[in-house]
Amino acid sequence: MCRAEHTYREAGVDIDLEGRAVRALIDRLTYRRAGAFSMLGKVGHFAGLIDCGPYVLALAVDGVGTKMLVADALRDWHTVGIDCIAMNVNDLYVMNLEPVAFVDYIATDALSPEKMAQIGEGLNAGARLANMNVVGGETATLRGLVNGLDLAGTCLGVQKKEKIVTGEAIVPGDRIIGVPSSGIHSNGLTLARRIVEECASYNTRLSNGKTLGEELLTPTRIYHEALRVTAACPVHGMCHITGGGLLNFTRLTKYGFSVTHPLTAPPVFRWLQETGGVGTVEMYRTFNMGMGYAFVAPEESVAAIRSVVPDARVVGEVTEEPGVRFKGVEIR
Repeated sequence: MCRAEHTYREAGVDIDLEGRAVRALIDRLTYRRAGAFSMLGKVGHFAGLIDCGPYVLALAVDGVGTKMLVADALRDWHTVGIDCIAMNVNDLYVMNLEPVAFVDYIATDALSPEKMAQIGEGLNAGARLANMNVVGGETATLRGLVNGLDLAGTCLGVQKKEKIVTGEAIVPGDRIIGVPSSGIHSNGLTLARRIVEECASYNTRLSNGKTLGEELLTPTRIYHEALRVTAACPVHGMCHITGGGLLNFTRLTKYGFSVTHPLTAPPVFRWLQETGGVGTVEMYRTFNMGMGYAFVAPEESVAAIRSVVPDARVVGEVTEEPGVRFKGVEIR
């Protein structure tokens, strides 16, 4: 019997608690290196920046999360490497950083050559899409500490200092130009898995003919077009819509964001909301809901952005009032 109402918190992920916990960690990170190669900016943006003369080096770290459990259930690990690459490089693109090198970290309770080969295929495919080298990695067998396999990685990016996009240039009236996601990506899987496993199965077919398992394993889109967009026109900020949904916009500026004409959510999101009894606000603070990336730019840049990314579309605008609103309702 499927319960009437599901939330991310009751599924095991408390976004508000996570925010407080991360803040508690960041507040203790007060030491700054003396000498050359100092840190630029502050901790908490999508990537950390290092001063390297006329250039900036950047580091991002992320993993696949509980999407690995879906891969385990379906015994298909071919695409999770793409997710691992995507979750990292997309966090670099939002600051106009070019990813150049990647190292992976695999922690497992037992090694499987078959599983490792499939993961390697995905990492290689993701590296090709991002035009980036996988330069090394680490594998740790941690029986007793890890149950299954966890895949994560760290990405190195580079850019000329004057080309960095931080969000500081964002002003009220700027347009939010959304870019479609390829599906659920690698966030919100704890809630999605709970609904699928309690209310259906991974073999359940959606209206588009795909099974839920196929939808949940669809790899995260790599938004490599972002570098061509910033070369073509002024862009004041960019956002990778990951865990926390629309709340990711608050990482960019003190101003607010109003999404009035959202992109169409793919069938998997409609199925999760209707089957799991998930409220609209909860959906938009948990999942990307069909918009995996967004540019924040002046009106005069919209045409150029759409010429580079044809499936991009204006979904809203920046407001004086802080916070994030979806069709007038605050997301918090």
